[in-house]
Amino acid sequence: MIYKLSTIAKILGLDVDAGKAACSVNTLLTDSRDLTDASKTVFFAIRTSGNDGHNYIHELYERGVRFFVVETIPLERNQYDGAVFMKVPDVVNALQKIGAYHRARFDAPIVAITGSAGKTIVKEWLFQMLHHIYSIVRSPRYNSQIGVPLSVWGMSAQTTLGIFEAGISRRGEMESLARVLKPTVGVLTSLTDEHDEGFDSRRQKCIEKVRLLQDCNYVVYR
Repeated sequence: MIYKLSTIAKILGLDVDAGKAACSVNTLLTDSRDLTDASKTVFFAIRTSGNDGHNYIHELYERGVRFFVVETIPLERNQYDGAVFMKVPDVVNALQKIGAYHRARFDAPIVAITGSAGKTIVKEWLFQMLHHIYSIVRSPRYNSQIGVPLSVWGMSAQTTLGIFEAGISRRGEMESLARVLKPTVGVLTSLTDEHDEGFDSRRQKCIEKVRLLQDCNYVVYR
């Protein structure tokens, strides 16, 4: 899908220079190693416990990227002629807003799969059984706070079914994924000890995971 830069900015509650507003965007990038079409890429400078996407802005600018979603604008701003820096309080949240906006454009049903284990296996089983009937978009390899909106970005007007995984490791994470996916069918695979350390109890972990399923038309579980 192709968006105008002005649309991306509007989703984030921002404005962009009129001279850049009509520029085309078709790629949301969070890892500099995955860069392909620089001229149509927006880079999300995500901070994690082990890295900071802001450290890759200069490299990506040198490789042709001109659009950045950041929490901090580079001090040497004058070195980035022609660049657009869209400053937000939380880059991950900004990515999720764009993912939710994109998903809401389409009426295709979505199967959302969560649980402690087996999510990828179930997703691939469903794809193998249904890809002859539906035009399917499915999670490539992501099921995280960052990965889910990146996966949903693959939806288009030709999509007739989405199959996506949603994984969490602590309290409070599932609500944001549910807002992005708005699933039609929910699948809960299993509950094991994986990520137990992020929750007060196994029961609490179950409650957090099923937040994804509360607005589904159908739910499949053990």
